[in-house]
Amino acid sequence: MLLIIWFLLWGVLWAVYFMLDGFDLGLGALNPFISRSEKDRRIIYNSMGPFWDGNEVWLITAGGVTFAAFPTAYAVMFSSLYTPLLLILFGLILRGVAFEFRSKVDNPGWRLLWDICHFFGSFGPALLLGVAFANIFKGVPIDGEGVLQGSLLSLLNPYGILGGLLFVLLFLVHGALWLAVKAPGDLEARAGRAASGLWWFLLLVAVLFLGGTWSETKLFNNYLARPFLLVVPLALVLALLVTKGFIVVRKWVAAWLCSAGTIVLATLFGVIGLYPNLLPSSLDPKFSMTVYNSASSPLTLKIMLAVALVFVPIVMIYQAWAYFKFGDKVTDEALTQDEAY
Repeated sequence: MLLIIWFLLWGVLWAVYFMLDGFDLGLGALNPFISRSEKDRRIIYNSMGPFWDGNEVWLITAGGVTFAAFPTAYAVMFSSLYTPLLLILFGLILRGVAFEFRSKVDNPGWRLLWDICHFFGSFGPALLLGVAFANIFKGVPIDGEGVLQGSLLSLLNPYGILGGLLFVLLFLVHGALWLAVKAPGDLEARAGRAASGLWWFLLLVAVLFLGGTWSETKLFNNYLARPFLLVVPLALVLALLVTKGFIVVRKWVAAWLCSAGTIVLATLFGVIGLYPNLLPSSLDPKFSMTVYNSASSPLTLKIMLAVALVFVPIVMIYQAWAYFKFGDKVTDEALTQDEAY
């Protein structure tokens, strides 16, 4: 039971990270295509400003849980997927630097440089996270020693690329909806139109990804063995469709919350389908990293569970307060403040 709890916690933390950091990754990738002026770009940066670094705390938490609860799987995962994970890290660093450096020099060329860095630091991690998780769903070619029998190119298979596109589109829609919530006037309308148009591409890629998941992975085995679990993919489909409904009636907050639910349910769909695997091997199932052969000792898991039950709710309450505190639209007055980007 303890292993199941930690496996579910591992999945939930990744889902929360994708839900929260997903909107600012998507908005960073969308920025060059939706902004028409320096004021638009500043509104976009400041709509993410109070939240982006706090959102990334959940990435550290998810990685930390992987390390602490399933150290063997962590070691194999971060060696076999070393290149894409390192590229993700470099992208996130580049994005963080862009936030802080962009406004340091009042020069159009300087700002353009960091806008470009922010775009690649947002689009790259979104794409590579999707590629990495799609390959985990499919199975990674690791041998009995936990060594990858392949290269980065082997991870860029059609299903992996489809997973990358799915993540990018999920995050683009999520980011556009966040901008519709935070931006005033014409930029709000443009963000809403972007979310509406991108939703159709998301629907198409989601259908293709589900078809690919059926043929390329074993994720559906758990659902077929336990039909009550089918409530998760059904809720996922419903959340995606309801998101579009709220976009049509311009209920941006409700649409964003449904988009957040779509991302969480999509992550949980994959996690539940993986169980008991954490990193399945495509070479031989006996080489797979599971909750049983890669977990820490029961005492370690019990101590960490007590810590998690205390501190995770505290972090959630703090972040909920931050979103409430900075939930207003980005106004002209907000852009004149010293702490504004």
